[in-house]
Amino acid sequence: MIHDDALATLAGWTPPSPHDAELRDRYVAHLREHPDGLRKACFPDHLTAGAIVVSTTGDAVLLNHHRKADAWLAFGGHIEPEDDTLVAAATRELVEESGLSEFELDPEPLSLDEHAVDFCSDRGTVHHLDVRFLATATPDADHAVSDESLDVRWWPVDALPATFDDMYRLIDAAVARVRQSTSS
Repeated sequence: MIHDDALATLAGWTPPSPHDAELRDRYVAHLREHPDGLRKACFPDHLTAGAIVVSTTGDAVLLNHHRKADAWLAFGGHIEPEDDTLVAAATRELVEESGLSEFELDPEPLSLDEHAVDFCSDRGTVHHLDVRFLATATPDADHAVSDESLDVRWWPVDALPATFDDMYRLIDAAVARVRQSTSS
């Protein structure tokens, strides 16, 4: 069921950039070639799902200091058997990793990101084909540190911590969408 949902979600999505369009086509081809393309066991590539959490005013981002990556990242991870949709997987990962219980998650993908991960498999480097969604929450919403994180913290948009360059691109897209919706 989630395989069909992922194909329909990605094939029907209008990417916001040529980069996202290129990745969308790669993800769709991957899913068409691999019935298990959403599962961690699919090596070396598999889809993952997550969310970038932005304050409702668009001036802060909630990030986690990921224990294994030792970097400040958005929330997300592997799709589990109980996940029926990409949105459900992103929501579950967000709740597990952030402790947030009050947030809104936009069911339309925000952006895509492909990245190599060295610590995901004992078979070698894998590529996470990440589908990111936008979540909004208020900075006073309760959050918590999970076993996968060293810290979870709100960061002002103009004072983000050091992280991967692609993470800044994803955060910029999330903040822009929130700010656009609040100015409309």
